[in-house]
Amino acid sequence: MAARRVDRLEALAEEIRKDGGEAVAIKMDATDADQLIEGVAKAEAALGLVSILVNNAGIPDAQRAHKMEVELIDRVLDINVRAPFILSCEVARRLIAAGKPGRIVNIASSAAYSYNGSGAALYSVSKAAVVRMTETLSVEWARYNINVNAIAPGAFESEMMDGMLSRMGDIAQHFPRKRIGNPAQLDSTLLYLVGPASDAVTGTSIRVDDGQGDR
Repeated sequence: MAARRVDRLEALAEEIRKDGGEAVAIKMDATDADQLIEGVAKAEAALGLVSILVNNAGIPDAQRAHKMEVELIDRVLDINVRAPFILSCEVARRLIAAGKPGRIVNIASSAAYSYNGSGAALYSVSKAAVVRMTETLSVEWARYNINVNAIAPGAFESEMMDGMLSRMGDIAQHFPRKRIGNPAQLDSTLLYLVGPASDAVTGTSIRVDDGQGDR
């Protein structure tokens, strides 16, 4: 598990160990390419070749496009697009060298497919890039038996969603089911994409949005 806040990772790793699993917490800043590459090496040294990668880091822009400073533009693109591309390439490079198959799952967003003008244009652009990244890398690595897929969630409970709710109020009232998704509702899709049942599925983005988004 990799993130900036190692204390939280260590707490989660301890929970996994208590349940009989193995886990290692790795400090990783998604804007630092060296840390991304070193993180993969550390994970491999601790637990063996990384055969499953979930690219889950992401930040919103929460601003009108014409009001965004260049620093924020760079940060959104660094974390949402550049980081998963670098990590995917590093994991794939090692799998190809070892002659082993693998699974990569990118977390996109329903915002990749629709934007209502509410003030997150760059976020929508970045997540559309994640979907396209998924499609192109799946073609490039199919011959090496590396499947690359994506999950495009709608509005689900998270720290990022908490910030949005504090700014915009209860957006769930605009949804057909008038609720925000629970992250556990994403588990079955993720397990499908990293398990044997999806062996022939690659280059696909699965929308899990509880019927929230435009079609």
